Amino acid sequence: MPQSNHRKSSVPAATVPRLSQYLRKLQEIQNRGTTTVSSRQLAGEVGTNPAQIRKDLSYFGEFGIRGVGYDVDRLITELRKCLGLDHSWNVIIIGSGKLGTALARYRGFQKQGFNLIGMFDSSRKVVGKNRGGGPVMSTEKLEPFIEKNRVDIAIITTPAAVAQMIIDRVVGAGVPSVLNFAPIRAHADKPAILRQVDLSTELMTLSFYLDD
Repeated sequence: MPQSNHRKSSVPAATVPRLSQYLRKLQEIQNRGTTTVSSRQLAGEVGTNPAQIRKDLSYFGEFGIRGVGYDVDRLITELRKCLGLDHSWNVIIIGSGKLGTALARYRGFQKQGFNLIGMFDSSRKVVGKNRGGGPVMSTEKLEPFIEKNRVDIAIITTPAAVAQMIIDRVVGAGVPSVLNFAPIRAHADKPAILRQVDLSTELMTLSFYLDD
């Protein structure tokens, strides 16, 4: 049976994004009407090896049956629990430029339980306009909004020059986790969780492999 009280600190950091890959692929398999899948089949779908899948899942319990494989519906349910997707999370976006607007209009977030409850910007030109997440609010209202609403994740898509200041504000107001898209190496006071998404570095990595 799955371990309901597993220690997240014992799970390698590299395992977590692989779990999300497994979940997305299993949802595709489910949509095809398949009810069971082996670790070898799943490995072929996501481009890894069966041993890696079995090892990643072993941190959370025993899900498969030897000789039969995994029940797709059950494994999806268990992976959603492992990833904290069995309940919803409230999200705000600070920065309503092209990237922030694209994220606000992406409906895949809501399907996975991430609810966009507010969008903020400092420009008077965009405040009050709908960029996909309802009327954009002024960043002057950031702390009062966080005080009145449960905000679990703040997504930062501001210019680099103000990103750290905005991160300090949302963490200081009590937001427990931040996803930063601004091109700076930001930091956050503990116990806040900060994840950095460096798009330029990812593009440079692609460029390295393309230039042969």
